[in-house]
This record gives sequence, C-alpha cells and structure tokens, in this order.
Amino acid sequence: MADLPMALDELLRLAIALGIGLLVGAERGWREREAEDPRQSGGIRTFGIAALLGGLAMLMGQHLGALAWAVLLLVVGLFTVVAYVVHWRHTGDAGTTTELALLVTFVLGSLSVAGMPLLAAACGVVLALVLSLKERLHRALQRMSRDELSGTFKLLFISLVVLPVLPNQGYGPWQVLNPYSIWWMVVLIAALGFAAYVAIRLTGTRYGLLLTAVLGSVVSSTAVTLTLAKLGKERALHPLLASGLLLASGLMFVRVLLEVGVLNPTLLTTLLGPLLVCMGVYLGGALYFWWRAQQQAEATTATAATPLSNPFELGPALRFAGLLALILLLVQAGRVYLGDAGVYVVAVLAGLTDVDAITLSLSRSALHELDARVATHGIFLAVVSNSLVKLALIGIVGGRQLLLATLPVGLAGLGAGLLWMLLG
Repeated sequence: MADLPMALDELLRLAIALGIGLLVGAERGWREREAEDPRQSGGIRTFGIAALLGGLAMLMGQHLGALAWAVLLLVVGLFTVVAYVVHWRHTGDAGTTTELALLVTFVLGSLSVAGMPLLAAACGVVLALVLSLKERLHRALQRMSRDELSGTFKLLFISLVVLPVLPNQGYGPWQVLNPYSIWWMVVLIAALGFAAYVAIRLTGTRYGLLLTAVLGSVVSSTAVTLTLAKLGKERALHPLLASGLLLASGLMFVRVLLEVGVLNPTLLTTLLGPLLVCMGVYLGGALYFWWRAQQQAEATTATAATPLSNPFELGPALRFAGLLALILLLVQAGRVYLGDAGVYVVAVLAGLTDVDAITLSLSRSALHELDARVATHGIFLAVVSNSLVKLALIGIVGGRQLLLATLPVGLAGLGAGLLWMLLG
C-alpha cells in the first residue's frame, strides 16, 4: 500500500503525457482531414500513442536504465522514417513537419513522466499552436523583406547577446558610466523604433504612429521622440508625426503625476495644476495636428503605401547613448560640486536625460529632509528640462519643419504651466 501514492503519481504523469499527444494529434488530424490525400500515419491516435509510449519509455528507463529509453526512441524514430518514406513515394510530398512533431511528442511524454509535467504540457501547447499557425507564419514570411528579417536578427543580437555580457557596474569619473545601463537605453530606443515600424506595417501609418506614441511613452517619451523624429524626412507624415510627438510628451506629465502620487501624494497639491495645464496644451496640439492629418488623408495614404527605409537603425540609438553618458557625467558633477544647494541645477541636468529618476528621488527626499516646495519646483524644472530636450531632438533628428510645427505648442504648454506654478 505504501507504493500506492507513487503509482497514482505515475499514472497522473502518464495521463498528462497522453493528453499532450492527443492535443498535438488533434491539430494534425484536423489539418490532414482537409488534405486531398490524407496521410494515415499522423492522426490523433498515433500522436496519443507516441506520447504515451514516451512516458512508458521513461518509466522503463528509470527502472531498467537509460538504454531502455534510447531503444524505444530508436523504434519510434525508425517507424517515423518508414512512414515518411511511404508517404513521400505515394504523394511526392517531402514535408517533414508531422514526423518531427511526432518525435517531439514522444520526448514530451518522457519529460512529463520524468518529473516535469507542467513544462511538458506547456511545450505541448506551444507545439500545437505553432503547427496550427502554418498559413499565417508562411504569409508573414512572404510579406517580410530582407531588411526586415535582417533587422529582427540585429535587434535580437544586441538585446539577447550583447546586453547580457556587458558589466553592470560603474566606470570612469565617480563610477557613473555603467555599460549595461547605457546599452540598455540603446536596446530600448532600437526596440521602440522597430515596434513603430511593425505597428505601421500592421495598422497603417495613421494609427501605427499614434499607437507607438501611446505605448512607447509608458516606457520613455524621450526614446519615442527620437524614434518618431527619425521619420521626419517623410514630409507628408509631418502632421501625424507632430501629433504623435506631442501626444507622447503630453502623456509624460501624467506619468510624473502618477509617480509622485504613489511616493508622496502631498506634493500633488502644488504639482497637479501646472502639469495638468501643460498636458492639456500638449494634447490640444496633438488633436489639432491629428485633424490636420485627416485633412491630408490622400497624401498620407499615398505615403503609407511606401515601406519605410529601414526597420532597424542603430546609429541614432548609439548617438543618444553617447549623449546619455555625457549627461550622466554632468549630473554627477553638479551633485559633487554644488551639494544640497544645487538641487535645482541637478534637477535641470537630470531632466536632460530622464525625468523619472529625479522625480522619484525628490519625491522620496521630500518625505524626510528636503523641503516640499524645493522638491516640487525641482520636479517641475526637470519636466521643463526634459521637454526642451525633446524639442531639441525633434529639431536635430526630425528637421526644421517638424520643429516649427511642434515648438509653438511645446513652449506654450511649458509657459502656461510655469505661469500657473508662479501664481500658485
């Protein structure tokens, strides 16, 4: 009786293995039923038996040694090869997807009994999903250009290969140059640019740009500004770009208010009015340029039909990373040489690269030794500084015409917020 719980556990794992096989087999069987000459070797029963056999092979391997499992795997492999050869001679179809799926199903059945049933079940679901997406995957690959495929690989390389091996520690003066943090910004900007490209391809220029602005501003409105400004060479897109740029910057004010509200809600009594005024002007400008874009629908549609030149551009991201490293040095120098009396200067310098860090820092400091009035003024100065940097980036990257479109709205919003702050 002592072995009963163990036997029940093994039966449960075998049942999971069988379920995995039936799931994958259901997908294969459903697909084969629509074929002109359905193959008889890859249905729901075959896959169910293969998964169950994989589980039993693992049980035998645990009691008789790994050789028993290897022998059964070899038997299943030989059966699969014979079935493939027979089908190929009969139909001329050289595809191997079903045969490979059968072998994977056998392994997943073994994995379930080996003590990893959740992993095996998850892999089984993924396998069935990938098999069911055949047509969509093929269509996506046919629509993808060489530059798009190359851009995908480059983005994966800098994010999954380069980033993890960089040291996550400070170097240089005051140890402020962290290669990992700086390269992370490169990855962020490159990924946002690629996401903007994908959004435009999927939803069209008109909605893709705004979707990029809204989603990207949650992460970094500065990075979104750089991403959208790079499209400034497309003159017909200027109204849409101006709308997206102002929308991303306007949503930054909301993000700052949320951060302050979470850490130090008492500061909202001073910051809420000025930042809401800034946001209102920015969003009003975004709506205006959206309306302008609607009026130029014919030109915008014509441009939207033209693929963008490159889905992945590392150069602008690297230049921005260099600027970030320079500003980090300036911020630390201000802190070292000016001390507590230089809170405003530090806020302005910090806002040049990132408004979130200084917002969180001042909000937390105001809970202890820092005067609330100094904290709120410092946060507002950081917001103004960051907004001016984004306007400068629009001019540098996007060109003079795009800057002339967004500059009046930006200055009006910041001026209105500053006036509210002074009068309040």
